[in-house]
Amino acid sequence: MILIRFSDAQMEKRGLGYLAGRFNGKTWNTGETLVPEEALAHLAAEGIRFTVEGRMSYEKSYAPLRDPAAAAV
Repeated sequence: MILIRFSDAQMEKRGLGYLAGRFNGKTWNTGETLVPEEALAHLAAEGIRFTVEGRMSYEKSYAPLRDPAAAAV
């Protein structure tokens, strides 16, 4: 899985609309979007501008599962 960032809000809207139903992924309010590597060529062919941030890090992929403020049992 690859992290990308769309060039602007309009491209993000177009990109997310294109990806929906075609590829699995995830987006964060930081502007990052996680897509499978195969999706990159499809986005580019549609003229959707984006920047590749890199591969998904282990820390980021599991960070939502860890809650440092979990209640004591």
